[in-house]
Amino acid sequence: MAELEGAAHWKGLSQSRLSRRGLLASLGVAAVGFTLQACGQGSGGKGGGAGDKINFYTWDTYIGETTLADFEAANGIKVQTSYFATNDELFAKLKAGNPGYDVIVPSNEFVTRMRLADMLEPLDMAKLPNFKNIAPEFKEADYDAPPPRHSVPYTWLVIGIGYRKSRVNGTPDSWKWLFDSDLYKGRIALTSEAADLIRLGAKYLGKSLNNVDADTAKAVEDMLIRQKPNIKAFHEDNGQDMLLAGDVDLVLETNGDIAQIAVEDPDIGFVVPKEGSLLNADTLCIPKGAPRPEQAHKFINFLLDAEAGKHIIETILYPTPNAAAKLLMPESYRANPIIFPGGQGMDASEWGKFEGPEQARAFEEAITRVRAA
Repeated sequence: MAELEGAAHWKGLSQSRLSRRGLLASLGVAAVGFTLQACGQGSGGKGGGAGDKINFYTWDTYIGETTLADFEAANGIKVQTSYFATNDELFAKLKAGNPGYDVIVPSNEFVTRMRLADMLEPLDMAKLPNFKNIAPEFKEADYDAPPPRHSVPYTWLVIGIGYRKSRVNGTPDSWKWLFDSDLYKGRIALTSEAADLIRLGAKYLGKSLNNVDADTAKAVEDMLIRQKPNIKAFHEDNGQDMLLAGDVDLVLETNGDIAQIAVEDPDIGFVVPKEGSLLNADTLCIPKGAPRPEQAHKFINFLLDAEAGKHIIETILYPTPNAAAKLLMPESYRANPIIFPGGQGMDASEWGKFEGPEQARAFEEAITRVRAA
């Protein structure tokens, strides 16, 4: 993986290996964000001349090292960026009224939620010719239906088990090793995301991760309470750092986050458990009331360009739905089994569906009881 070492080194320096969701959670958004009022609203209209700008609201360190400067050089449009730490934060900020954002990066389930709340603008696909670069399997999205579409895919990811090969006996190819075993007592880190824990626990119990009923949720809660003495931590999306530092040997994490540290340490492995897992996508959208929709479409189209997509991938090392950009990457990326896992676990994996705020609250309450037990 020598071709990727430069990108991983830069990423390590820039964010100390915190994932796209981790840095702001640890620092607080105010520490790295910006104020729209202080920046001004910029010029509107349909041009791309000097003085134009857009406001981009995204995850931290989730863009190419030179992408924003490249876009400004090509289009004369400056990108002002601010950051959110969770989808819930993004939703709450925009639910109160759009303060001036032009492009946002919600995850797939929040595309559904924001569409239902009339918080997204329909995209003019005629202004996004680079959508042709998206792989066929990502062009249709149940979470963004029916037409017209309100999002285009930016990255995708799958949750699995990151592990230290030299400390684990074989491949931990079942959720059992995290949820239902004392074999690695005190060497396990789970996510603090309640919905992920309940849904993945349901997969381990042979159920779908969607439409989890109350009895299944209670069974997962009871299982996790029994398992709690074996768990070292419920991490705040810094599980990859705990694994790299040797604090744990098994961690529930995304393939992208584990791919980043595997470049630095070949003793790191990743597996999607055989019961299947949760698939996610992060997307590009224009929020309702965006003051510069023309410039927003130009920016989204630029991010879907093959060369621009390649530069993004080189920095963040997440799997891409951009087939044209993927073809420009070295074989060490395209054939990386962590970034692009396969096998039984992937075949059994599912896309999560937004099923209402009541379900989300029930999952949160269950995991609160687990952590308090």
